[in-house]
Amino acid sequence: MVSFDNTENAFKAKTNAELNRSYWLFKLISNPLLVKLGANFGPLALNIGFKGLIKNTIFKQFVGGETIHDCSLTISQLGKYNIGTILDYSVEGKESEVDFDNCLNETLETIKKAKNDPHIPFCVFKVTGLARFDLLQKVSANETLTEKEKEEWQRVKNRVSKICNSAFESNQALFIDAEESWIQPAIDGLANENMALYNKTKAIIYNTYQFYRHDRLSYLNESITHGKNNGYHIGAKLVRGAYMEKERKRAQEMGYASPIQTSKENSDKDYNDALKLCVENIEMVGLCAGTHNEKSSLYLVELMKQKNIAPDDKRIYFSQLYGMSDHISYNLSLNNYNVAKYVPYGPVKEVLPYLIRRAQENTSVKGQTGRELNLIMKEKKRRSELKK
Repeated sequence: MVSFDNTENAFKAKTNAELNRSYWLFKLISNPLLVKLGANFGPLALNIGFKGLIKNTIFKQFVGGETIHDCSLTISQLGKYNIGTILDYSVEGKESEVDFDNCLNETLETIKKAKNDPHIPFCVFKVTGLARFDLLQKVSANETLTEKEKEEWQRVKNRVSKICNSAFESNQALFIDAEESWIQPAIDGLANENMALYNKTKAIIYNTYQFYRHDRLSYLNESITHGKNNGYHIGAKLVRGAYMEKERKRAQEMGYASPIQTSKENSDKDYNDALKLCVENIEMVGLCAGTHNEKSSLYLVELMKQKNIAPDDKRIYFSQLYGMSDHISYNLSLNNYNVAKYVPYGPVKEVLPYLIRRAQENTSVKGQTGRELNLIMKEKKRRSELKK
């Protein structure tokens, strides 16, 4: 029986010093004012010489390193507990062709690294790392492209194709991350095109479905049906999503119906219904449940039992972000379920936007920081009592 209450398992890999560092970090980011100050002054802090402080605190908690090589220790430490690593090059907000080609090459390097390492079950990329945001928005809206934009879009497609082909040739599963709803149609198109091409015998290329959106359950159903009818597997990474506030604000400002669920309960229901849909169609689906939600994780465990699917069946993975929800990751892994941590990496300055989002998420998501803190305090207490 899987239980997420076992803190000894959850923090097996942490020394007392590391546990204390995590405690003080989550304590700090539980304060909305401090998080707001950090978001405003983080870039300035780097410029005036606070890189070491950032690198040894929040960076160390949520990021694997500045380079692929730096991540080797994290990969092997997670691997000791049978937890995989998903290397995520988390440099974002770039706009030049040089930057896009750099991101392409970096992603190809992660695939090369993964091919020779059994502890890296997936690679991942964001299409906005390879393309201008405005171009993706124009393609998504089916607007007419200029000749120059057509050439630019073809370069984007070529980059995505090169990454997907490399993954296929390396037999390496690959996630295409979801992004904002107004650029998602272009991303879905690229994902579907490459799933149809490379997923003939199993899921290699995965699209990502965000269930803070009320239309994604029906879209997932359509995707699975299309895959069945056209002879290819669907790779489905299921998440709740990361752009909710931005989505609501834009919809309100521009006067269109918000794509966001009307309640968290509806989002949770659609997420769990999506898990069920994938498990019921597991012969044609590769599933990764990307969630920090204990109930959804236990629900997937139960679905697998009902269908007599072995815990270590490679068609189903659980995933959490590095530095968060270790009580889910480690307890699942110790019960032989497939687990992989999203491990971002990149130069401190470039990864700062990601770190700010993590801090804001832990402050804003109801109970997230409180849960992490309570688990850490419970483990600290357990360890101190052992010394008595």
